[in-house]
Amino acid sequence: MRRTLVIIKPDAVMRGNAGQLISRFERKGLKIVGMKMEQLNEVKLNTHYQHLKDKPFFPELVKFMSAIPCILMVLEGKEAVSVVRRLVGTTLGREADVGSVRGDYSMSNQANLIHASENDEAAEKEIKLFFKQEELWNYELITFEWIYSSSERGK
Repeated sequence: MRRTLVIIKPDAVMRGNAGQLISRFERKGLKIVGMKMEQLNEVKLNTHYQHLKDKPFFPELVKFMSAIPCILMVLEGKEAVSVVRRLVGTTLGREADVGSVRGDYSMSNQANLIHASENDEAAEKEIKLFFKQEELWNYELITFEWIYSSSERGK
């Protein structure tokens, strides 16, 4: 099983969409192994978005992401990163596929409701940035036997 980071952004929180978004991940069969609400500070955001620091929109992005608390989650499942990326949809909401989070709820590039780790390496780095080890939980969902075949569960 792999893990990935999801950030439910301020626009989703303000619009009252957080519960619906969390529900989509649970309904898909992903396991929540960490979740908290946090007002992200400039230091964390500068680290998280360092690849965008030289972009003209960077100050607006930091202001947006630090405006109110975000909901941060670590999700676990088979191929979690790619599964979550498909559920979330492409960055520009108005071009995202209908049925994806952004396709159903977003019209924007920045106000696109959610962040999802890009790949396994980014997921590991992002999880360490936003979560302490003691904030992550190991437990077995009883529904896993109904989500994955025995060969997929390694049993």
